[in-house]
Amino acid sequence: MSMNRKFWNWVRDDTGNTLYLNGQISDETWFGDEVTPRVFKEELESCQGDITVWINSPGGDVFAAAQIYNMLMDYKGDVTVKIDGLAASAASVIAMAGTEVLMSPVAMMMIHNPMTVAIGDSQEMQRAIEMLSEVKESIINAYEIKSGLSRAKISRLMDAESWFNAKKAIEMGFADKMLFHDDNQTDHEEELEAVMFSRTAVTNSLLLKLIPPKPENKTPIEQLEKRLSLLAH
Repeated sequence: MSMNRKFWNWVRDDTGNTLYLNGQISDETWFGDEVTPRVFKEELESCQGDITVWINSPGGDVFAAAQIYNMLMDYKGDVTVKIDGLAASAASVIAMAGTEVLMSPVAMMMIHNPMTVAIGDSQEMQRAIEMLSEVKESIINAYEIKSGLSRAKISRLMDAESWFNAKKAIEMGFADKMLFHDDNQTDHEEELEAVMFSRTAVTNSLLLKLIPPKPENKTPIEQLEKRLSLLAH
């Protein structure tokens, strides 16, 4: 496995410095933590002026994302984040580093609780739980700084694995503007609705439909009379 594989691509031209962050955020930091972040930092420090970061990523390694977030937050110029497809999981954390965050009208953002794999006895499992709780608190910090939402509300959104379209992300404070959107457009002309859904809500709704309701404690005659009464109304 190459230690120099990048999950980003820099483009420097007359329009300035543009960073394209596509695909899975590399977890190679586990094997070469001293290499990948250092290379990224060197490239970032070679930039001058404002930069643009395009994101289309399902997420990945939370610690690699944290390092990119920190470097972008510490950058001296403005960082404009543009989400053209998906900013999910760890990628949504990186998006929070934007001085301004813009989303395509067809883009999505997703936030959820951190996950890991643990092997061992009950003590090892407890340590994994405690570690994940602390990681979650650190992620909430980034969301709170950008959105201004309460930590309790952000925590509930993460518990539910929440997905936002562009308009909902703006409404919640996770994004600032919509790409390719005319600010002078009237509300009547706007067609995109603010939509948020959670995997937990969808799963629960499906389960309620799959599980048959408990039979009422009534005789067949009473049940028939009830149905006829409902039909009469």
